Amino acid sequence: MSGWSLVYDHFDPKAEGLREALCTLGNGYFAVRGAADEAEAGGPHYPGTYLAGGYNRLVSEVGGRPIENEDLVNFPNWLPVSFRHLSQDDGEAGPWFDLHAVEILDYRQELDMAGGLLHRRLRIKDAEGRVSRIESSRFVSMAQPNLAAQAWSLTPENWGGPVELRAMLDGRVINGGVARYRSLRSQHLVTVSAGLEPDGVLHLDVETSQSRLRMVQAARLRLSSDAAPLRVDPEPEQAEGAAGARFRLVAQEGEAIELEKVVAVFTGRDRAVSEPRLAALQTVRGAEDFAKLAQRHALAWSQLWRRFDMRISNRTVEDTEEMNRILRLHVFHLLQVCSPHICDLDVGVPARGLHGEAYRGHIFWDELYIFPLLNQRLPEITRELLLYRYRRLDAARQLARDAGHAGAMYPWQSGSDGREETQQVHLNPKSGRWLPDNSQRQRHVNAAIAYNVWQYVQATDDLEFLSAYGAEMLLEIARFWASISERDGSQDRWVIEGVMGPDEYHDAYPGADEGGLRNNAYTNVMVSWLLRRAREVLDRLPFHHREELCERLRLGDDELARWEEIASGLTLCFHDDEDGRPVISQFEGYGDLLEFDWVGYAAKYGDIQRLDRILEAEGDTPNRYKLSKQADVLMLFYLFSARELRELIEGMGYTWDDRLIERTIAYYSARTSHGSTLSRVVESWVMARVDRRRSWQLFCQALKSDVFDIQGGTTAEGIHLGAMAGTVDLVQRGYTGLELAEDVLWFNPRLPDELSHLEMELRYRGHFLQIEVKRDRLRILASNHAVKPIRIGFDGEIHDITGGQELVFPLSVPNPNSAPNSAPRQATG
Repeated sequence: MSGWSLVYDHFDPKAEGLREALCTLGNGYFAVRGAADEAEAGGPHYPGTYLAGGYNRLVSEVGGRPIENEDLVNFPNWLPVSFRHLSQDDGEAGPWFDLHAVEILDYRQELDMAGGLLHRRLRIKDAEGRVSRIESSRFVSMAQPNLAAQAWSLTPENWGGPVELRAMLDGRVINGGVARYRSLRSQHLVTVSAGLEPDGVLHLDVETSQSRLRMVQAARLRLSSDAAPLRVDPEPEQAEGAAGARFRLVAQEGEAIELEKVVAVFTGRDRAVSEPRLAALQTVRGAEDFAKLAQRHALAWSQLWRRFDMRISNRTVEDTEEMNRILRLHVFHLLQVCSPHICDLDVGVPARGLHGEAYRGHIFWDELYIFPLLNQRLPEITRELLLYRYRRLDAARQLARDAGHAGAMYPWQSGSDGREETQQVHLNPKSGRWLPDNSQRQRHVNAAIAYNVWQYVQATDDLEFLSAYGAEMLLEIARFWASISERDGSQDRWVIEGVMGPDEYHDAYPGADEGGLRNNAYTNVMVSWLLRRAREVLDRLPFHHREELCERLRLGDDELARWEEIASGLTLCFHDDEDGRPVISQFEGYGDLLEFDWVGYAAKYGDIQRLDRILEAEGDTPNRYKLSKQADVLMLFYLFSARELRELIEGMGYTWDDRLIERTIAYYSARTSHGSTLSRVVESWVMARVDRRRSWQLFCQALKSDVFDIQGGTTAEGIHLGAMAGTVDLVQRGYTGLELAEDVLWFNPRLPDELSHLEMELRYRGHFLQIEVKRDRLRILASNHAVKPIRIGFDGEIHDITGGQELVFPLSVPNPNSAPNSAPRQATG
């Protein structure tokens, strides 16, 4: 394998679901899983086609009550291409090609990330001894978002005779890709029309049952033999809910039969389109051939890679190649979901990408891990994804009002229109029981959205966005937090109750009838940070924008003063570690919980990442124990530098302890199961200046979490986009010590001992910066002359730089025992 290819050289049915997810192709508008051309849903295979923002609602009965869920719809499968042998005598047809019914002589599947192509090559022997070579390539165009294409060929190696080829657009699909959802309703599509046009173009027109989202697919088919066109009239495939064409011809030994399939996909929501069926037919009839389309597609990918590729050097050539390959795989999948094409769409970032049906395709808080990568490469994409949130601001205001609060309360799970999509119950596959779901109490998603707005503005200085959209979101979220903060007269402090932190193992106190926790540390510190930002946000706005916004929001100095009072008086709880030294409590009362038998459970179950399911199946609950799915206290050290965190905690009225970060990290690291793929990303980041060896181990585990499916089957249901982006960002910001603060781009590089070199391109406020980090130096080259100078910070000093200028800073060998606050200016995290 090269650093640009993911290759599988044998067929493994048990791994097919994982490979289908990892070999997904997409362009931000739609995506298709990497299923085999001939595969139907069933057994190890699950073809899936997903449209960005393509949701539909269904009501199912669970436990005798109706439950409504909104799902990212599995749209028609445009991949099917297959063949079968015909009898020499009477033309009677044999079975369609089935990979499971033949002997596989050779197998190779290659995901070419440089060009955005999936290749497959097989040599098979059937029961009659016929040896055939089957080859295919496909792409989903990054140049023309409504187009995709396949090139498929069959070469007889030791036989000749009549065969039948079939190509289809199959609308007989359901949402069946997640086992624990299969007892719920899953039929989302209604067929409007399907057929074969006189010129041989297939078309399939479907509509979702509730959202009335119409999709039309059209496919142009061309047959050839050794590149010479074949004139074979297609016969229509008779199948309700599908459009198909069959070709009967005689195969010659040693001569390839080639089928080119170019597909256009349009919906009723597309821009500059009169009618989707007309658009699909016109587009596919006028499309270039596979080779020319692939060239345009490859050019679009090469331009993206110029922005996003980063190159690291490890101890050996093999390690370097593997790490670069996996980092590129993560970038590849990020760009297939968050490509420039989303700038014409109203979509968010599904936590599992457009790669499967887990989490029902909902949008959570994973943007927090994704936006830093986009901010420094293509911030236009971040802007559009933030507008997804802005367009749902009124829905967030309604959610807040319904809960008796002011301001805007964004949902934990979002989909089409901004209502709360978190399910009321969830299934524990270990026990088979449906359980109440309290996860919508993760109100911290609101703080994450505000943080994302602020970080985008820091990276771009986009005051137009801040004035028109960002400030209103940030201020309304701040108003929400102020409205749910209550004064605790006994302690003369402010408290926040009834919430959950990112650690989903704790959703209530042991034995409590109501869900939610009191004074979650991560939540309260984030709220304090946000409430302090309010005046700064207003000060950044032009006078008239500020005045008009405050008039619209009815926001005055009295309310701002109250926010500042809450920010400085929010409660932060502490308890003692094993040595009697204070650490930050994950929430009020955490120190009173029981210690957990980590050794015993590891011996009993082996994999204990999902302790919530294990304990519930035993009739127990993680609410009773000091354990975490992901330690949300550590999120504070991930998002804020030591300097920023000290200012925040002292600003809340607490005494700062220089060793507090180190103790708190060690305490929660020993009590985390890493049941979330995001957990290792965060802990690796915060460990980078405390325990460099442990940090590197966690980074390597996080890097491989989806490629090797370390959670045991979850990746097949969809990749973990936040974790993928988070590992790349760990290299981008964590190892360069990059921090955006006070209109300065700060660097404080600390390469792990295992790395010797890092090279990448960043974008900051209109400048394109070439960054090179070696063990002994940091080099920064600015390459844009057309924008005003920017400020670069290093080792406590600030330097101006403009286009064509270069800065070089010497680096000292890092002290592996340095505390996280020992650097002159520590990077974010």
